[in-house]
Amino acid sequence: MSTGDTTAASDTASPEKPTRFEPPVSDEGAPFWEGTRDRKLLLPWCTACPQPIWYPRAICPRCFGTDIEWREAAGTGVVYALTVEHTPQTRALRAPYVVALVELDEGVRFLSNIVGGAPEDVAVGTAVQVTWEALSDGRHLPLFTPIE
Repeated sequence: MSTGDTTAASDTASPEKPTRFEPPVSDEGAPFWEGTRDRKLLLPWCTACPQPIWYPRAICPRCFGTDIEWREAAGTGVVYALTVEHTPQTRALRAPYVVALVELDEGVRFLSNIVGGAPEDVAVGTAVQVTWEALSDGRHLPLFTPIE
């Protein structure tokens, strides 16, 4: 028997699978996150301009209007910019993976991951559609996958 080893057999079981960072919910972003529970990609729209806004906020950055409503987005767009991460930023992500700025059909740009294919196959201009990753509290994280 070795000295100083107090690890029980049950303590050597594999640790819990690492999970992805789960974004907090702000007052302005609450409708967005509620929509993800039903896998709906909602965007705030200024009714004065009328233009979509991203990220959620109480005041339109174009006209300074405060009448904001939420509308469902098509969930499609194109990759505007991207980087391939070869060093995972968290244990929950397996490298390499794509971090991309997606220009949605509605005109706003949305930062997310591109999944469902080889990172080297993703390029600026790649058409993508939303897909969802479940979070622990019933929300879903919007990710994007290339459209064949």
